[in-house]
Amino acid sequence: MPKKSSWVLWGAALFLAWNGLLLLFLWSRPSPPGSEASSRLPSELIRLAQDAEAELERQKELLRQIHRLSGLWQLRRRQKAPTAPSEASAAPPAPSSAEAAPVLPVLVLACDRSTVRRCLDKLLRYRPSAQRFPVIVSQDCGHAETARVIASYGDAVAHIRQPDLSDIPVPPEHRKFQGYYRIARHYRWALGQVFRTFRYRAAIVVEDDLEVAPDFFEYFEAALPLLRADRTLWCVSAWNDNGREQMVDVSQAELLYRTDFFPGLGWLLLDELWDELEPKWPRAFWDDWMRQPEQRRGRSCVRPEVSRTMTFGRKGVSHGQFFDQYLKFIKLNDRFVPFTQLDLSYLKKDEYERSFLPRVYSAPEVRVEELQGNRRRDLGAVRLQYSGRDAFKAFAKALGLMDDLKSGVPRAGYRGIVSFVYRGRRVYLAPPQDWTGYDPTWS
Repeated sequence: MPKKSSWVLWGAALFLAWNGLLLLFLWSRPSPPGSEASSRLPSELIRLAQDAEAELERQKELLRQIHRLSGLWQLRRRQKAPTAPSEASAAPPAPSSAEAAPVLPVLVLACDRSTVRRCLDKLLRYRPSAQRFPVIVSQDCGHAETARVIASYGDAVAHIRQPDLSDIPVPPEHRKFQGYYRIARHYRWALGQVFRTFRYRAAIVVEDDLEVAPDFFEYFEAALPLLRADRTLWCVSAWNDNGREQMVDVSQAELLYRTDFFPGLGWLLLDELWDELEPKWPRAFWDDWMRQPEQRRGRSCVRPEVSRTMTFGRKGVSHGQFFDQYLKFIKLNDRFVPFTQLDLSYLKKDEYERSFLPRVYSAPEVRVEELQGNRRRDLGAVRLQYSGRDAFKAFAKALGLMDDLKSGVPRAGYRGIVSFVYRGRRVYLAPPQDWTGYDPTWS
């Protein structure tokens, strides 16, 4: 333990010892026989017991603060003397890059949903190691009931609080969007804590209305080396925007894709990406800002065939947008896939395009009416080609896909191609083979 934290712990021990001796002296002090003090002895004992209980609570809180500070001091010295972090530390230190199993924290963004318990219960149930996957809950809003729920987990999670709860000045036409400004501010502060204060090199971000799959941690642990190795990737997401049960192949839960669309909803990023994004972080609508060409810069994310998160938060700043039509039907994977034992190199850009693109454009082309009529079943995987924004949206609506585009990019799309299952067979909704790039005016 660093020298500084040792001095603090010695000081705490002396403090506890002094208070204990003081209480012992007060309790054992004799009173003159027959005096008025003797008659008040029972009430005095009760008062002293109450004072002692209150003092012990204060001392326990002091020790908790000392423990958290000790963890931070160890964090600052980790490169000189790395140690195995304890679950009780507010932010256990990440090990050196030479170690085989890096610490990968999960940052939970919370506000005023006491149902954060559902999210935390699953995270704590499925994580394979408290040391390698510390859970940090960052709370905005100052909601007391939510704070009590988070506190009930004790040292199993670290609870940090956004200090700035003030109103944010917004343009008059954005008054109804105040919540989006608060969310962007909270994200910036919380990610700053993870990467600047605690100095982690990567982090998984979830929100308080997400439930995770049994192999959630396995998936991200396996994908982390890929994210570090391939500079054409900038995130790994647990989410498939078109992941409703009838639109995915649950028998291929191990199947992963590249996507040009930023999915969010449980995603992994590196500290170097935060170095890039933090100076220009937006005041509101951070996720759509991430989808702009200026931020994406031609990079992709990894996403699964079957989602590793699902959302149960119908109520929020978006007022349930898309929830009743799409989000509540997302299939959450229930079959554990040992991703760390699989070869994920096929997701590297060159290898992926050598296999994925020929597979798409060698698939027979069909008309949407043939798909809807469940005809030409003998063809196996098929391709439905669109040539413009209106055609894409019409086909997407007809087949039950999410039809909105962000900066011209379709949800779950890669090079304009959206892969999904329709009536039990693989379909690629794709642009012509000579596709030249996204058109932001399609949004």
